[in-house]
Amino acid sequence: MDIATRVYNHKWKIDPIVRSLIDTDFYKLLMCQSVFRNRPDAEVRFSLINRSTKVPLADLIDEGELREQLDHIRSLSLSRGESTWLRGNTFYGKRQMFRPDFMEWFEGLRLPPYHLERKGDQYELSFEGKWHEVMLWEIPALSVLMELRSRAVLNGMGRFELQVLYARAMTKVWEKIERLRQIDGLSIADFGTRRRHGFLWQDWCVQAMMEGLGEKFTGTSNCLIAMRREVEAIGTNAHELPMVYSALAKDDEALARAPYDVLSDWHEEHEGNLRIILPDTYGTKGFLEHAPDWLAGWTGIRIDSGDPAKGAEIAIAWWKERGEDPAAKRVIFSDGLDVDKIAALHQQFSGQTKISFGWGTLLTNDFRGLVPGDALAPFSLVCKAVSANGQPTVKLSDNPEKAMGPAEEVVRYKRVFGVGEQERQEVVV
Repeated sequence: MDIATRVYNHKWKIDPIVRSLIDTDFYKLLMCQSVFRNRPDAEVRFSLINRSTKVPLADLIDEGELREQLDHIRSLSLSRGESTWLRGNTFYGKRQMFRPDFMEWFEGLRLPPYHLERKGDQYELSFEGKWHEVMLWEIPALSVLMELRSRAVLNGMGRFELQVLYARAMTKVWEKIERLRQIDGLSIADFGTRRRHGFLWQDWCVQAMMEGLGEKFTGTSNCLIAMRREVEAIGTNAHELPMVYSALAKDDEALARAPYDVLSDWHEEHEGNLRIILPDTYGTKGFLEHAPDWLAGWTGIRIDSGDPAKGAEIAIAWWKERGEDPAAKRVIFSDGLDVDKIAALHQQFSGQTKISFGWGTLLTNDFRGLVPGDALAPFSLVCKAVSANGQPTVKLSDNPEKAMGPAEEVVRYKRVFGVGEQERQEVVV
């Protein structure tokens, strides 16, 4: 695939950015099935949040072109081949991961309407409706905005200039892979869909990882790429579940219980390597201190904010306190990773516990230093559930820079979950 030529030809708008409803992360489909079963009547609003306000998306991206891309996504439905793959493939060692009633609903789905409005140099993009429907907008919406931003920056480049740019970017990725394959016992997956440079680039990065890392590369979060490249689809659950469950809680007592209610529902549906705790939505330390005993028997923990080494140490100490062997557990690191951090964390915790890495933006969107003004540097764009049944959602995180929600609700959540002073850390991507 000549990526440079394809990018050059984007000027004639021959390529929709998202061409499939399964061009999304695997965890979104797993969570969607859980929501479909357990909270089918919840009304949720998702909203775009650009944490990197220095990137003026509305100045870079034409509103008409953005609407064309979003409208195209609304026309998509599952193909027969995609449905067959979801119904019949083995995921995490389990056949028929997706139940017939869920698949029948998914096969008939068209994504619901969106609301788009320009506010200064940013876009206000939101989606509102039944939770299990609107939640599937998150990943394609982010993919469209990230790739349109890439196209805007690259639009003035000629074909040879683009070929040189992508040759340099490919070299950069390959040099990272060469360093990673020197790490004995490495286990690493692609988690880069949400803030990728573009679909073709993510697909190339996955193929490079497959060739360069062999069995050390465990799969990709992107369902469409997993299907086409015949690799494992990787993913479990995300902050969205406890955020919405908590917003639906009727009082403080129900709020304190909500994050564990999420995992109780998950426990009924999944086993083995899908039983991974994501503990940091309202603070890792407090979550583990108040966790029910049955959670200690789960397979592992994903560390997604705060100091990753500190988070792993807290998890290891918690397992020991609960009579579990940390060496039999898995810690998955997935926040702001690049090669140096991956190597350091692997060296620090190798032998103490099983270690895996979900490598995201700095795999699939590291064009830092490759264009003038660093105009292709990755930035922090998210699409989050901001309300449920009219009540605001809150995220505290282990890093207050990632916190979100109305100030008075943040205060309430900190009180209910016993969150004190937190250490601020730069949000890399």
